[in-house]
Amino acid sequence: MDTSVWLPYVQSYGYVMLFLFLFCGIVGIPAPEESLLFFVGVVVAKEQLLLWPTLASCWGGTMAGMLAAYGAGRWWGAPFVQKYGKYVGITGERWERARDWFRRYGKWGILFGCYAPGVRQICPYMAGVSRFPFRTFVLFATVGTAGWVVPLTLAGLLLGRHIHVPLISFPLAGLALFVLFLLAAWIGQRRRKKSFES
Repeated sequence: MDTSVWLPYVQSYGYVMLFLFLFCGIVGIPAPEESLLFFVGVVVAKEQLLLWPTLASCWGGTMAGMLAAYGAGRWWGAPFVQKYGKYVGITGERWERARDWFRRYGKWGILFGCYAPGVRQICPYMAGVSRFPFRTFVLFATVGTAGWVVPLTLAGLLLGRHIHVPLISFPLAGLALFVLFLLAAWIGQRRRKKSFES
């Protein structure tokens, strides 16, 4: 999803849309979390949104998503997540990798998992399924989400204040990054295929 899709919503509905986009991104519904946070910082620099309400709504949406995913994992368990997870990008293979990863890292995954796409979506479900202590989960999720939301938003704010970035350029930048991502994925797949054949 590029900025041309969600920019009008953010401009029209502001903080509520920020909350909803980040909530959706955490529970697994595709949303551009990192680029959204960075872009929102630029919008704050252009004085179209206020800093503190922006940070609060972004953090609140992220935290609400973490709590909802934890609750789904805890109350409905692994069968629910495995059955319906495919609709939000949680495949069987991803689930197994995440389970192994969570067994090894546990609370550190909750604390730093926001920085890893895929991990931040699966980790709270995994914490709920494994009956990770709720208070500890809330503590680590609170610190982890704040440590993810605030720096990315402030980076966009600093860029927006010191460099003139026309808002119209964001969809083009998003498209360029998407093309680069596809190119890198194609090159990586070819290398893996060659190493497998040799």
